[in-house]
Amino acid sequence: MYAFDIAKPATLAEAVQAMKTGEAQALSGGQTLIPTLKQRLAAPSVLVSLAGVGEMKGVSAKDGVLEIGGAATHREVAGQRHYPGLAELAGRIGDPAVRNRGTIGGSLANNDPSACYPAALLASGGSVKTDRREIAADDFFQGMFATALEADEIITAVRLRVPEASNYQKFLQPASRFALVGVFVARHADGVRVAVTGASEGGVFRWTEAERALSADFSAGAVSGLKHPADGMISDIHGTPEYRAHLIGVMTHRAVAAAS
Repeated sequence: MYAFDIAKPATLAEAVQAMKTGEAQALSGGQTLIPTLKQRLAAPSVLVSLAGVGEMKGVSAKDGVLEIGGAATHREVAGQRHYPGLAELAGRIGDPAVRNRGTIGGSLANNDPSACYPAALLASGGSVKTDRREIAADDFFQGMFATALEADEIITAVRLRVPEASNYQKFLQPASRFALVGVFVARHADGVRVAVTGASEGGVFRWTEAERALSADFSAGAVSGLKHPADGMISDIHGTPEYRAHLIGVMTHRAVAAAS
């Protein structure tokens, strides 16, 4: 580690101001940022802790939309009952220590290609609220570890449409508990959305072919014959592109069967 200052704002306005100080970096749960600092892969001069900003906490639901504060922990998301599919996803992130510290805003801002929340947000047709604007999920994710956020922008809340039915299936990598491949299926009144995480070199994405099939017939049989191409899939020690492409079909089938 190295020397840096820590700012502990109590309000969003104070946090926004602190982010303009030097080379500041927002600190939410720290589950990704702290290991990054230890490895000297980032070197901010100021860490702006968002843990004390009450405006960025809490979970509420109104008119079919679930709003979650950017500083809400995975444990809090898992405990809400408005969106069961999302609660189940959050309850399977990492381990108890991670769920008690990690936050939904921090996860989305980092946009790890194997993280779970990006798939939920994309499948929900949701949006990310920041200190200055609201960004639709379809525009927010811009590739591996890349988002539409500006360097000093803070995620204040996340909004998700609560679907009629949903399920998330994750084939996890047992050491990290990240998704080797994860698929979130959500059936809305205007159609079905299918989001895939962990598989692509470009990060989370929607499987439009499966969406069309499921919008016409929301049943596991509707996707039984579909195969996702291996082009652009991740290749590493855990699996080949072909293996991940195959898992997309398997996880989608399981998610639909569970949701229906």
